[in-house]
Amino acid sequence: MAPPAQSRPLPRVGAFFDMDKTLIAENSASLFVQYRYQRGEISGVDLLKGLGAYLQYKLGVLDIRNWTQNTMLQFRGRGEDELEAEANRWFDEMVAETIYPEAEALVREHESAGHVVVIVSGATKFVVRPLARRLGIPHFLFTRLEVESGRFTGRVIEPVCFGEGKIYWLQQFIEAQGIDLAKSYFYTDSITDLPLLSIVGHPVAANPDPLLYRVAVRRRWPVRFFREPEPVRADDPPTRSQPTVEGSSRDAAGGLPPTTRDAN
Repeated sequence: MAPPAQSRPLPRVGAFFDMDKTLIAENSASLFVQYRYQRGEISGVDLLKGLGAYLQYKLGVLDIRNWTQNTMLQFRGRGEDELEAEANRWFDEMVAETIYPEAEALVREHESAGHVVVIVSGATKFVVRPLARRLGIPHFLFTRLEVESGRFTGRVIEPVCFGEGKIYWLQQFIEAQGIDLAKSYFYTDSITDLPLLSIVGHPVAANPDPLLYRVAVRRRWPVRFFREPEPVRADDPPTRSQPTVEGSSRDAAGGLPPTTRDAN
């Protein structure tokens, strides 16, 4: 008698979220530069350079790879624990109140549907992890920094988790998790994420920039605009659980976006 055939596990559905302007209403890099300036850690010239880089990014002329490599040099020699503690303070003081309630509600809906929720961001884990912890998102992908003996070398582990680099890191994750991209969702505000939007079954333009908005309309992708979040009170209780490292909306209806998409 032939042995019974082993059934393959069903592929899982992923729900991938960009961070800046998608889960939170601000650009995290700009907030961190402002935070360091307020604490006297950088000069006014450095502040202007940081804000200028954000403007270049919005205009689509910033070389993210070179900018990231040059920016991370300032942390060379700093302890990993030291930067993590600083990032946690920064998140509590400046970032927590910028979380979109509607984005958090979407995270809960995907969780309830049994989907694997993941933050996919070009920021480092020290920026992304506090948000993942606050939202209870167990997986997050980020730009990785090289560490030796608990201290930063100032070097970035290639590729930067941006553009095509997001696909590189996500591909490893989905293979390990058994996720089917054709059934998965990706929410982002930026045209720079077009490569990843184009390979998931359910792309969603969330608070899109003008270029992404035009692409989304042309391809008939769902578009969502979130209300600005209200400030978080100091006595608001923390939510959700500790994550593990992996590496009203203005659309027609609430809930998860429709399942149809353009073939392009």
